[in-house]
Amino acid sequence: MELQNKATALWSNFLNVKMVQIRTFHMTWFAFFSCFFAWFGIAPLMSVVRDELQLTPEQIGWAIIGSVSMTIFARLFIGWLCDRIGPRKSYTWLLLIGSLPVMGIGLAQSFETFLLFRVLIGGIGAAFVITQYHTSVMFAPNVVGQANATSAGWGNLGGGVTQFVMPLLFSVMVIGFGFSEAVGWRLSMVVVGVIIFLTGIAYYFLTQDAPDGNFDELRAQGRMEEKKKVTGNYMHALKDPRVWVLFVIYGACFGIELTVNNVAALYFMDYFDLNLVTAGFVAASFGLMNLFARTLGGIFGDNFGSLWGLRGRAFWLFICLFFEGCALMVFSQMSVLFLALPSLIVFSFFTQMAEGATYSVVPFINKKALGAVAGVVGAGGNAGAVLAGFLFKNVIDWSEAFFILGVIVTCASFLAFLVRFSTRQEDEERAAFAAANIETLRRRAEKANAALDEGLTALARREGRTPAQ
Repeated sequence: MELQNKATALWSNFLNVKMVQIRTFHMTWFAFFSCFFAWFGIAPLMSVVRDELQLTPEQIGWAIIGSVSMTIFARLFIGWLCDRIGPRKSYTWLLLIGSLPVMGIGLAQSFETFLLFRVLIGGIGAAFVITQYHTSVMFAPNVVGQANATSAGWGNLGGGVTQFVMPLLFSVMVIGFGFSEAVGWRLSMVVVGVIIFLTGIAYYFLTQDAPDGNFDELRAQGRMEEKKKVTGNYMHALKDPRVWVLFVIYGACFGIELTVNNVAALYFMDYFDLNLVTAGFVAASFGLMNLFARTLGGIFGDNFGSLWGLRGRAFWLFICLFFEGCALMVFSQMSVLFLALPSLIVFSFFTQMAEGATYSVVPFINKKALGAVAGVVGAGGNAGAVLAGFLFKNVIDWSEAFFILGVIVTCASFLAFLVRFSTRQEDEERAAFAAANIETLRRRAEKANAALDEGLTALARREGRTPAQ
């Protein structure tokens, strides 16, 4: 059954944290930001780790694959868990447990132990599914695309911020506090792990599962399906071919982003002769586009949906993916920094918009198994990153690997035309979209009337008469 009292506006209420929907929105993006930061916190320090642990190019490739492989299974599981116990408890446990390997990687003394912790850290990448799930149940159809896109985009921003913050934190540990490089990178990860742990505690106390309460309360009131139906709905969602089409599509956008986050710093160091900090800042430009690009993908997804229905959302997804693939091929051919950097930014822009466009479609696939759909599609991003990682593990030129990925993404964009909806669902969603817009207008009118009444009252008081006069 459909949850009620979803927020019909995001930006006009953006700072109103008394609204549980807005407060949850801010907690979801910050929690995901923290997870993404921790997930790729070690990537910009890999040159230091490589020298200390004497890692070979093949071992670095396995570390790249390992960092995203665990997330596939974690995302599949966490989607089911959200439907069962709710996003609030799911996020809390993920953050608390996920902080342990983030801090624990500092204990690595060999390739094997480093790889083990790198794989375990990948589990916190499942935070994305909870983020999308939680915003989907908090926001109405007219703004759910931009709410999903913004929360995920600002979360993904952690992948860009970590590219320059971690080298700076490492420098503080080594230069400021006098620790050795071997100790510096380890302590830097401990700091990140502590932040993750504290965020988990805050998430439990500052959010709730849905606008009207937590899942346990809603089930007790008969306003939600029972837990025993969750698994059945999950399996039904897995039989929907559209879910697996979006699985592949998300692998072609988010999977590429994960790969770039893992290799960008090393790529610019080795191919453009930059130092650690400079390479980190250049690599950060890719992730920093999440500040607004993914949000634009969601906003345009909602706008295309208002004009052409659900098929409009799918068409917008095709546009983003197609230009992402073309831009990636262009970037792969750049051999000088002043050309590589702008092409990287354009490529990043379309990549983030494609991710936002994907999750402007996801909430409409199967509302009874939202966690299942969000989890499977999210896992597709990591599956794409694993496959892409094999290109960089094998001894081939990395620019050639980027070009091959660009060709694959361009071809995958045409799969968006396979995401179709029945006439009945199109009509239902148009009605829901219109109702949400009417509710938004009603609330704006109420605010305007309240402001007018306050103005008339103040004017009457200044003139020494009662408002009724």
